[in-house]
Amino acid sequence: MSNDELQLRLAQPDDARNIGVLCRRVVKRWVVPDQSADVGRALLSRLSASVVRQRIIDGQRFHLAYVGNVLVGVAAMRDDSHLLHFYVSTRYQGRGIARRLWQSAMGDAIRRAGTRCFTLNATPCAVPVYLRLGFHIDGAERPSPSGVLTTPMSLQLPVQRSQRA
Repeated sequence: MSNDELQLRLAQPDDARNIGVLCRRVVKRWVVPDQSADVGRALLSRLSASVVRQRIIDGQRFHLAYVGNVLVGVAAMRDDSHLLHFYVSTRYQGRGIARRLWQSAMGDAIRRAGTRCFTLNATPCAVPVYLRLGFHIDGAERPSPSGVLTTPMSLQLPVQRSQRA
């Protein structure tokens, strides 16, 4: 895929339905099989259009990736430092979209807040993706407060020369 086919932008509240549909499809395919049934249902409910819409209204930044008019990727960041959601449509995986989407979300957080350390809690299927993006494993797999099995990971960027004392 050529780079000019991929369009990146921030979500608006009207994008919530499409975001929810994409996230739920990816979660059902890749995340739910590694979780208990109750945890899977709860996770899917947190990706409903109404929940996503409210998060966007409340100021959470959702970065979107489109190929043509098709939503193919979503990255949601909390506090310009913690990656909450990161999904690429199964059909579009392996095309560099995750890297471009992550670079966009990371660049936005660096511009907005000067963030140098990013964190996330990776589901088992996503750990290899985050390792390829430069994240490191910070601890053993464990249930999150909501019960989702995750591995804590982080990415520490080098301090820029202008930031050194």
